[in-house]
Amino acid sequence: MLYVMAAGYAAAGITHFVYPRVYKRIMPPWVPQPMFVVYLSGVLEIVFALLLLPLTTRHVAAWLIIFLLIAVFPANMQMALNFRRKHNPYLWLAIARLPLQPLLIWWAWIYTCPI
Repeated sequence: MLYVMAAGYAAAGITHFVYPRVYKRIMPPWVPQPMFVVYLSGVLEIVFALLLLPLTTRHVAAWLIIFLLIAVFPANMQMALNFRRKHNPYLWLAIARLPLQPLLIWWAWIYTCPI
C-alpha cells in the first residue's frame, strides 16, 4: 500500500503541472498568488511521494503529507462551494472528497513511526 500511496501523490503532483487552471479555480480567494501555490503544492506532493520510499525518510514524509493534506483542505471546501454555486452535476463528487481527507490522513499516519 505504501507504493500505491507514493504513486498516487506523485501522480497528483504531476497533474498540478498538466492541469494548473483546474487547481487554480479551486483556490480560496484569500490565497495569495494562487498559481504559485498550485505549482508549489504539486512539487511538494511529488517530493513527499519520493520521500516515502526510503525507509530513512518515510516517517518524515508521512508527517509532511499529513500537514499538506490539512493545508489543502480549504481548496477542497472551495471546490465544493464552487460546484454548489454553479449547480455543477459533480457536486456530489466534490462533497464526497471531504470525508476522504481524514482517511488519507490516517493512511499517511500509519507510516509516521520512525524505524
